[in-house]
Amino acid sequence: MQGAQVRVFDLMRNLSTSIAVLSLVVGGTLNFALDSDSMGWQVVLALLALAVGIPHGALDHLVSLPRGSMVKMALFVLVYILIAVAAVIAIMSWNVAGFYLVVVMSALHFGIGDTAFLAERDRLRKSPSAPRWAQISYALAAGSTPVIIPLVNEKSTNALAMVNPALIDWHKGADSWLLLLTLNLLLISIIIQIAVKRKREALDLLLLGVVALFLPPLVAFAVYFGTWHALRHTARLTLNLNSSHQAFERGDAAGALRAAIVPGLPALIATILVALGIVLLGGRDLSDDFLWTLLVVIWALTVPHMMVTVRLDRRALAK
Repeated sequence: MQGAQVRVFDLMRNLSTSIAVLSLVVGGTLNFALDSDSMGWQVVLALLALAVGIPHGALDHLVSLPRGSMVKMALFVLVYILIAVAAVIAIMSWNVAGFYLVVVMSALHFGIGDTAFLAERDRLRKSPSAPRWAQISYALAAGSTPVIIPLVNEKSTNALAMVNPALIDWHKGADSWLLLLTLNLLLISIIIQIAVKRKREALDLLLLGVVALFLPPLVAFAVYFGTWHALRHTARLTLNLNSSHQAFERGDAAGALRAAIVPGLPALIATILVALGIVLLGGRDLSDDFLWTLLVVIWALTVPHMMVTVRLDRRALAK
């Protein structure tokens, strides 16, 4: 059973880093072949990557509640949806203030989640975990790099104008300071990972930095969300789903992954339909507002998702 679990974690880790490298090749090629200021190809790639990532949070109710209690399940889903709706309204009503919340929340969620993934992988492999201070430095860098750097680099203006022009000056002139702070945090964490002999973690952080710096901001964030964070979180889901456990007992790693992926696919369709509904019912232009609205829905769903995963993260990081 444990061998199959290790295979899942290794697969998702290697797949996430491989896709990050591939995205650099594809993004660099398209940037060279097409107009670097053209947003068309960037939006297409971003939408594809976001679509890959959407289902990973759809199974929160299955990993948070014991089976058999339909009343508790229904109440959980209702509260989850109400929190997400409140978050949508808040972000749509107070664009910049809501965006600050999204930035902080995303950086924390991504960094802690990635660190928890590595801790669970170490436990499965019966390897010693990284020292707590090294884990903290990794979490800070792994969370802030894919969120902050794309939002403050020199290419961010076009991306933010495409998403929502109100966000262009979200940093209030502190973009250079934020970029320098995040890069220093990244460099320090890479040095720390090397010092504690966690070379793969150092390599992962370096790769995240390259993606954040050199891919267009919209693509960089979407690639991280959909093909790094979501893939690694999906591996973690397999440890908490009964259907995945049954597959692991048969030594079926692929079956365990399917059990954590397939039930979340309807959420992809639902999220797209909700975003479409908000745009169309609000009388907005689909081509102008769909991407922003889809991002708002994803960010809003992150609020209850992050609240649910706190328990999983705490358990994963417990010494």
